[in-house]
Amino acid sequence: MADDDRTVRMVTNLDRKAIEGKLAGVRQAAQAANLAELAAMFSGIEGTPRAHIEARVQGALKWLAGKPQHQRITADLELVEINLKNLQ
Repeated sequence: MADDDRTVRMVTNLDRKAIEGKLAGVRQAAQAANLAELAAMFSGIEGTPRAHIEARVQGALKWLAGKPQHQRITADLELVEINLKNLQ
């Protein structure tokens, strides 16, 4: 199956630990793709307030706009974005 044929499962019940895990994955993927600026956006994000995480996620999504070669990272950030309401 080609990557373009996959369906992303949109989970809407991620808790803080899962959200932070996704963001750690985004940071690692960005580092692997030599996207140092993007990776830096999520350095030390663990334990920060919701508003801080939300601003970083939204900034990263804007940064990734028009860069379809990084669709997997974008999809992970969109998943986090829809789960931000769950942060306590």
